[in-house]
Amino acid sequence: MSQPSVGQSGAQTLHPLTRLPDGTVKQVNPLTGTKVWTLPGRAARPIGVPNRVPLPIDPDDHDRHCAFCAGRMLETTPEIARLVRTAAGWTQLRGLLAEQLDDSVAEFRLIPNLFEILSYDYWHLTHGFEPTPESQAHREAYLATPAGRAHVTELARIRMRARGAHGADAEPLAEDDLDREAVGLFAGNHQVVVARRHYVDGATDDTQLAASGTLTPGEHEQYVRLSIEAVRDLYRGNPYARYVSVFQNWLAASGASFDHLHKQVVAIDELSAQKEVEVRRVRREPDLFLRWGARFAEEQGLVVARTEHAVAFAGVGHRYPALVVHVLDGEPCPWELSEQQVRDFSDLVHACQAATGVHVPSNEEWHHRPPSVDVPIPLRAVIKWRISTLAGFEGGTKIYVNTIDPWTLRERTVTRLRELFDAGAVSGRVEVAG
Repeated sequence: MSQPSVGQSGAQTLHPLTRLPDGTVKQVNPLTGTKVWTLPGRAARPIGVPNRVPLPIDPDDHDRHCAFCAGRMLETTPEIARLVRTAAGWTQLRGLLAEQLDDSVAEFRLIPNLFEILSYDYWHLTHGFEPTPESQAHREAYLATPAGRAHVTELARIRMRARGAHGADAEPLAEDDLDREAVGLFAGNHQVVVARRHYVDGATDDTQLAASGTLTPGEHEQYVRLSIEAVRDLYRGNPYARYVSVFQNWLAASGASFDHLHKQVVAIDELSAQKEVEVRRVRREPDLFLRWGARFAEEQGLVVARTEHAVAFAGVGHRYPALVVHVLDGEPCPWELSEQQVRDFSDLVHACQAATGVHVPSNEEWHHRPPSVDVPIPLRAVIKWRISTLAGFEGGTKIYVNTIDPWTLRERTVTRLRELFDAGAVSGRVEVAG
């Protein structure tokens, strides 16, 4: 376990996972080279336990707890799509007008981010990007109704005030300002997939939040499918998008603005730094992900659970304790995977989130092969438990102190997953590791 191996630069490095005589575990991420140390005696502390007195939920605030709640839909941007549940199953509605927002119950909504990482102006002025015909038609129809025009006008004022633009409080808002802001509100390349619930059904206090793991496996699958569809549409609608980042921040300690379940889908005009490293390495080592993913996890006793087409395991060499889910037998773009592959991926991500628990801050990061890349890179998700704070030691050494080693993380997760499986809270397709 402690023999040297060859790293990405060709130089010898420590084995990815080494336990020293005093119990210290040293990790080196086999994909990124990130170094992590886990020191003995620090993993036993409880996590995922509320650290304050629960407050009762005011019934008058039902569905109005934050801007993502169903009772405050006019505080978010015009919907691109929503998923509703009917007697016949799941149905997607697209291009709704403001007057139609309350006509159905949106289990999941796809909306542009009000404050994008890369704005419409960035894409338009840098690359000449133009809105898709679907976006243009939706904007024109939305602005043609009184409620739609009032909604967009208020959002335009919010964006203008945020950047200190002149005329934000003019009555009426100047037509040029409205037109300029409206384009970005419908043609943004930073989108958000928002779940319906803020709290679990029947919640009585404010610690009973609705997280990924509180969804049913079927609900989570729809959440994943809508996110994958958003990724596909951003690539298709923006020829200058080289990579689309998908991530979920849960709770404030992970960077979330609201304690309301949502994923973010963000197009950027270059490959991510990690993706560039991956592409170079896979060209030299086509079996990179199989060798350092499922196979290495099996050898080291780190597998948490399996489905037919995916595997979940405790990750090695992450800045925070991390559970990783790999699709095993599919290396195309995410939207090209079969229904069963997506379902198996979703079931394992859901199981890992359920085992993580509602009160653990976490980042869920997706990684995939973009259309412009021709090497085999599987869809995978990394769920990072944000249970520690990086400090001066990490900044000065780039060695990260992680409080839970991969074996301990695996044991904690498997123990909890067995309980959840017995309770029927995760998919019956999930095979929990022995």
